[in-house]
Amino acid sequence: MTWLNLPSDHLFGIENLPYGVFSTAGTSPRVGVRIGDAVLDLPAVAEAAGMESAAVWRAGSLNPFLAEGRSAWRAAREWLTGILTDDSHRGAVEPHLHDVAGVTMHLPIEVADYVDFYASEHHATNVGRIFRPDSEPLTPNWKHLPIGYHGRAGTIVLSGTDIVRPSGQRKPPTADAPTFGPSARLDIEAELGFVVGGASRLGEPVALADTDEHLFGVVILNDWSARDIQAWEYVPLGPFLGKSFATSISPWVVTMDALRAARIPLPGQDPEPLEYLRGGEGEDGASTAYGLDIDYEVEWNGTVVARPNYRDMYWSPAQMLAHLTVNGATVRPGDLFASGTISGPEKDTRGCFLELSWSGQEPITLADGSQRTFLEDGDTVVMRATATGPDGARIGLGECVGTIRPARQE
Repeated sequence: MTWLNLPSDHLFGIENLPYGVFSTAGTSPRVGVRIGDAVLDLPAVAEAAGMESAAVWRAGSLNPFLAEGRSAWRAAREWLTGILTDDSHRGAVEPHLHDVAGVTMHLPIEVADYVDFYASEHHATNVGRIFRPDSEPLTPNWKHLPIGYHGRAGTIVLSGTDIVRPSGQRKPPTADAPTFGPSARLDIEAELGFVVGGASRLGEPVALADTDEHLFGVVILNDWSARDIQAWEYVPLGPFLGKSFATSISPWVVTMDALRAARIPLPGQDPEPLEYLRGGEGEDGASTAYGLDIDYEVEWNGTVVARPNYRDMYWSPAQMLAHLTVNGATVRPGDLFASGTISGPEKDTRGCFLELSWSGQEPITLADGSQRTFLEDGDTVVMRATATGPDGARIGLGECVGTIRPARQE
């Protein structure tokens, strides 16, 4: 129990303690931890305690802390839990708490590399039926490996950043040639982003059993998608300009340690993956290839239109990271990889508008009576998520927000 006397059901209670980068008026961005409705200034409180880690947290991103590795992450969490629960620390800590409503949040990491996976069987099946109606919905490799593509690290943006409608080549199936112009089928994808720390050496894969050494935490991620641009360009090398214009992430990085209680078995993998993707027994006796019980809510102009749950995902984050490096590719502090769209078996658990509207054939009616299939200029999408915490608590991941602005004219 923290001396802040938070309600027992607060989504940012002592069980959570997510990291972010914040600033106050006239100050530089630095690392903070959210507790309740306050942000703890980490470099300030660490400096007051004479800790060397103050220098790491004074940076304008989490990357230096991510580079410290798992032992440092765990030590920091234990220290934070101690000073926020032991009343004897209150006098030294309380002056360094800021009202969360009065701070400015910044992108929490300098993104080193960005990879997006395709880990939901329900989403992949639905998209296959939409894009390839005369073929098997899943490609032959889908259940043998986590499919992904390399995204653009430089267009990862913080929640609240407006999204300019992208322009590009579009070619409807009935047209003889492509045309150029603003995307008319702009979409969202509700995803979970995984923040990576530590480093590996070129040529040395990260074994599935060692992925906990590198998986630092998670963010809500919206992979904005221009479906008409994507449909024309993606054969044979996959997504490119239909995805690379913007990807939004939430400001708070919820640690994997805070999500221990949210770990659940995967829904089942058949056929059994190759050996390097098979889960073993972890330090707590559970499988190292795990799912996560995280509830999502997708709101479109104030109307909740979908409630996906991450528990329905086919591939584990540990399997994704192991596959990402199995060829010897390195990981670096600040790497980010995403799960792909989170979709479930029911219509209201589909995590993108392509699926919800079945490629525009089934319009979605919003609370104001308007109908949508894809995003219009001025539309706002809000994603929220909470996870299972210890002893029945809920862990908040916060919000990821974006508003569509018109395409820029030449």
